[in-house]
Amino acid sequence: MEARANTRIVVIGNGMVGYKFCEKLFSKNHTEQNFTVTVFGEEPRPAYDRVHLSSYFDGASADDLSLASVEWYAQQGITLYLSDPVVDIDRVQKTVRSHHGIVVGYDYLIFATGSAAFVPPIPGVEKKGVFVYRTIEDLELISEHAHHARKAAVLGGGLLGLEAAKALLDLGMEEAHVVEFAPRLMPRQIDEAGSEVLQAQLESLGLQIHLSMATDSILGQESIEGLIFKDGSQLPIDMLVISAGIRPRDELAKIAGLETHPRGGILVDDRLRTADPAIFAIGECALVHQMIYGLIAPGYEMAEVVVSQLLGAEKAFLPFDMSTKLKLIGTDVASFGDPFVKEPDCRTVRFENKAKGIYKRINISSDGRELLGGILVGDASQYNMLLQTTKSKTILPPDPEDLILGNRGSEETGAGVMNFPDDALICSCEAVSKGMICSEVENGNTTIDALKKSCKAGTGCGGCVPMVNDLIQGVLKKQGIYLRKVICEHFGHSRQELLDLMKINQVKTFGATIDLFGKGHGCEVCKPLVGSILASLWNENILHSDRATIQDSNDRFLANIQKGGTYSVVPRIPGGEITPEKLIVIGQVAQRFGLYTKITGGQRIDLFGAHVSDLPQIWEILIDAGFESGHAYGKSLRTVKSCVGSTWCRFGVQDSVSFAIEVEERYKGLRSPHKLKSAVSGCVRECAEAQSKDFGIIATEKGWNLYVCGNGGSKPQHAQLLATDVDKETCLRLIDRFLMFYIQTADPLTRTATWLNKMEGGINYLRAVVVDDLLEMGEQWEREMQELVNRFHCEWKEVVETPELRKRFTHFVNADQKDPSVAFEEMRGQIKVKDWQ
Repeated sequence: MEARANTRIVVIGNGMVGYKFCEKLFSKNHTEQNFTVTVFGEEPRPAYDRVHLSSYFDGASADDLSLASVEWYAQQGITLYLSDPVVDIDRVQKTVRSHHGIVVGYDYLIFATGSAAFVPPIPGVEKKGVFVYRTIEDLELISEHAHHARKAAVLGGGLLGLEAAKALLDLGMEEAHVVEFAPRLMPRQIDEAGSEVLQAQLESLGLQIHLSMATDSILGQESIEGLIFKDGSQLPIDMLVISAGIRPRDELAKIAGLETHPRGGILVDDRLRTADPAIFAIGECALVHQMIYGLIAPGYEMAEVVVSQLLGAEKAFLPFDMSTKLKLIGTDVASFGDPFVKEPDCRTVRFENKAKGIYKRINISSDGRELLGGILVGDASQYNMLLQTTKSKTILPPDPEDLILGNRGSEETGAGVMNFPDDALICSCEAVSKGMICSEVENGNTTIDALKKSCKAGTGCGGCVPMVNDLIQGVLKKQGIYLRKVICEHFGHSRQELLDLMKINQVKTFGATIDLFGKGHGCEVCKPLVGSILASLWNENILHSDRATIQDSNDRFLANIQKGGTYSVVPRIPGGEITPEKLIVIGQVAQRFGLYTKITGGQRIDLFGAHVSDLPQIWEILIDAGFESGHAYGKSLRTVKSCVGSTWCRFGVQDSVSFAIEVEERYKGLRSPHKLKSAVSGCVRECAEAQSKDFGIIATEKGWNLYVCGNGGSKPQHAQLLATDVDKETCLRLIDRFLMFYIQTADPLTRTATWLNKMEGGINYLRAVVVDDLLEMGEQWEREMQELVNRFHCEWKEVVETPELRKRFTHFVNADQKDPSVAFEEMRGQIKVKDWQ
């Protein structure tokens, strides 16, 4: 099929897919065929990004979400009618008539009417305070009503429902509920085990989840007052957001006599043509291959298919992969390939870490050769690689569990994605392959922004951006070009550059940082990074100003979240030295609050099982007894382990306990790119294991030997000798320099061992910088460290003494009730969280 001269095209609908059709038509029309395009939109504004609609409650404006301005349509010669839906189609005369009476003729008509929110026929849905979650206007109404509401619920626990639940949290509801008819959240994307992990994560943020609940009716006279369920139970609320699914907008097609499916959707063939050869349907209004495609990527592909035909090419819409990756309320959720295939049709590998809220599942072919699909919850960093491995049918390694446990081989940047075939699809939304991206990079488009403009990669859902970044770095590295590593799309700087800019300009909030040196609203990559830099530079309370919202969950509550949603409390015990009186207080706290106690590997006592509402009370008792926060939750100094040294040991040559206490008191609370551990041994027998620490000190007859960049964990590495036989004062000065050098130059989440491994010149260069002062930065680093030491504060104490901070530590905002889902059982004479499995 080929369009004739001056072809008239009418597009009904100005959503994301309707806009994409127009954008592709004019960008691909290289032969300059003459098209007259008219677009009718039902909403009062041009097309906008519905995928990121919830960012509206994070401060994004309608302009931020806009895909194109009114001026853009005019520049393309497109006639755009807003707030004026088409109400009638004359297929014989080939005309459409709008609500305002505008009549336009067409040669080809494109249905891009999308879908509408499905509203179940529940008695009372017409009451005030009941909303759907679909358009910016819906969000404006929700936001306005939220000023008068305290308890809100979302009906529906799928993708859109959980996005709506995030909106309720952002609006500051005292109670936020999710009601789902199915027995698990996101039943179409993840399995039962993944749903349990996701549910625990959402509940830790304050959402209350109600599963297997069928809503019977809505309470209230004019306004909603609650929900009544089929089992007779009730849920008192004063706002309800319905997100129970979508229904294709096919009513106009029915009026025009086009064939539709009984369950909704305009029937089209694989060219997206209806029974009328002049009429196409694309996006969520179209039923193709017996399916409604509810993701943006297949909608964009449909637009591409129709544009290709109008320009004289033959292209069909093939069954589309429905793999998806999302960030739901700060938690990664992804599924790819066939996520639900079961044994014996496959071999399944699962990894689960409930303490960190991570669940991973991959389904491998029975012969172990191919990846069939999988599910990721909590950590979807491997999504793009796994998706392409599935699509390209790449032969798996001998140990396929490496796919989800992480790369334990080469760490070469982009090595995995660079090994994909050139036709591997990287950006599904815009159908951009690896070969296309590599070609664009070779032609000089070496940034994400440049690639977005040149080939549209990354302009859809954004899920492919990490892999696109890997390709950029892989191609440049192959060409021998210097790679400048920036933080993310919101900051065009490396961590070190941003730290220097914030330091020079005395920036102390995230808002000021992104206003001065970034763009947009930030993301899950840059927010914690900026929070870490702020803490490392100024050592101010991480919960003040806008710093609380950019912290990881542990830092946000100044405690480590544990299995079952409880928290652990670790008071500081410098050098492991503790008085009998303080031991008694810890025992009393454990008895009073029913906590499990354990001696840690760092010579401290960990108290497990605390409810979030109990934390300030526990801290208050401990602080009164002379304890401080042990910062076990932060990327900061954890412990300085010690043997008993010359005080008790007959082999000890120095007082290791006193020095360990002095070291811990100096560096306590110091924030850094990753956690820090230290130790002081009183002799070469090394009972404190100092050579496995980030910085370790070992006594000699003449003073102290200083070792740095050791690491325990999954990749143990011995520390390396930095200085020999130095006195205490010199040792501390060298540690000051070493730590400041590390803090100011290491990438986020990089342990000292990895930092040194990547350093050109290794330990010799590090020794030249720290000991010999090669860069002449020694005095400045010592001075900066002393400033941080002087600004130390106990974060627990500040919460206890500050009412506005203290009131954050509740499970239910408007009640003192503890989480009723947490239960304990006895284990070896103590309690533990009951395993609900």
